[in-house]
Parts: sequence; structure tokens; C-alpha cells
Amino acid sequence: MSSAEAQPQYSPKAQEIIQRANELLASGGYNGFSYADIAELVDVRKASIHHHFPAKVDLVKATVVQHRQAMRRGLQSLNESIPDPYARLVAYSRYWADCIQESNPPICICALLAAELPSIPAEVAEEVTGHFNDLQTWLAKTMTEGETKGVMRLVEPPAGEAAMFMASIHGAMLSARATGNALLFWQIAKLSTDRLKIE
Repeated sequence: MSSAEAQPQYSPKAQEIIQRANELLASGGYNGFSYADIAELVDVRKASIHHHFPAKVDLVKATVVQHRQAMRRGLQSLNESIPDPYARLVAYSRYWADCIQESNPPICICALLAAELPSIPAEVAEEVTGHFNDLQTWLAKTMTEGETKGVMRLVEPPAGEAAMFMASIHGAMLSARATGNALLFWQIAKLSTDRLKIE
């Protein structure tokens, strides 16, 4: 089942398991945790986790699906609340700058999982790829609108600019983690948005 289809309604305990899995994915990626780690954090037996999510792939897929849903809601909220497409891009970047600064979350889990694509299960890889496709589509539409309204200058076609911006943002997340400097994310993200602005 793809994330575009209806998703199951999880119990509060299952939702807590997903939340802990999200945190562990953000800190160590797919292979960085086990059900034993989840059981300790949620204070349940491993058998209880298997009841909700029979295999690790089921848990991680559910976690990524929820991540994608949250991203879609967030982007839709930006569309509805910020008329200026350039300001929308800045707000998107600032959202992640604040998350990384506060380590809540410290990184987009799809950015980490993308680096593991050759080795993670296909069901999870499909959701990760879908995340990047969704984001690139939104960025391209936002940039097209920005060019039409005369608030953005695009050197490349919107799809190319969107791909470059997306690569900059996710690369900035990894750079901030690699250097232990959360502020580095915003420095890179600001350069990526500044280059698009028409003064």
C-alpha cells in the first residue's frame, strides 16, 4: 500500500512506538536501532511491538509514511498562509533551521534514509523516493509562481532549480550534523534562497 492510500488508525501505544522509531531513525538511520531499543523507550515487551508492527520494515515504513503526511500538511499550510512564494521558501528553510537548532528533529529522516537506499527494504525505499518527489514538485511549483510574480529569478528551468535547492537543503542538514554546528544549516539555506530573490 502506498502512502497515498488510506492509512490505518494507530492506537496510542502504536503511535508512541512510531514516534520513538522516528527519533531513533533521526539519530542512527535504519540499521541504528532494534526492537529492543524501542521496547526500552516505550516500556513494553518486544512481543508487543511485533503485535503492532510484525517486522522492522513495517514499523519504519509506517514512520516514513507519517513523516510524508506531516510534510504534505506543512507545505499545504505554507501555501495557504504565505501568499509570497519567495517568503514561502524562506519559511520552509527556517522551519528546518529551527528544528535542527532545537534537535526536534535534528534532521529529516528521509535525508538519512536516502543515503541508505541501496541497503534498505524496497517498501521503505519507495516511500523515501516518494518524499523527494513530493518535495521537488512543491518546490518547482513555488518557484514557477515566484518567477511569474516577479519575486524570483530562475537561472535553470523550475524542475532543475527545485532539484538544486532540495539538494542544498538536505546537504546542509548533513553538513550541520557532520560539523556539529547547527547554525551551518541556515547559512547554507540562506545562500540557497538569497540567490533566487529579485531585489
